[in-house]
Amino acid sequence: MTHHLAQLNVARLLAPIDHPDTAAFVEGLEPLNAVADQAPGFVWRLQTDSGNATDIQVEDDPYLIVNLSVWESIEALRDYVYGPEHLEYFRRRREWFSRLGKSHLVLWWVAVGHVPSIEEALERLELLRVNGPTPGAFTFTRTHPPPA
Repeated sequence: MTHHLAQLNVARLLAPIDHPDTAAFVEGLEPLNAVADQAPGFVWRLQTDSGNATDIQVEDDPYLIVNLSVWESIEALRDYVYGPEHLEYFRRRREWFSRLGKSHLVLWWVAVGHVPSIEEALERLELLRVNGPTPGAFTFTRTHPPPA
């Protein structure tokens, strides 16, 4: 194996992270991250001392949050995302997040051992938004194999 799968997911909260309307989302972060950390094929995720990445501001919008991680394969990430713990949480996303009206999830291949930066991830997301799915930035519905 020479490549792993990186993923970036951006979301815009409907209320501040410390607001009662987002409390259920915040309460679920630690248990869901623990499931991810133990999931087969999990490699790495962006986090601060808080144990997650919700306090990392990537744009001027304080409601915009990111999730950046690396997995051994598309299948490993898909199994986690659509697994019972995460799927239950995922189905509730409209309670906490607004629709962005543009791509919010991007996948791309990275060399084994490479840890993607926020800047790199945001560039990949913009690449997807501008060009649609390509080998350098794609989605679950339009995947591309790792480089040869």
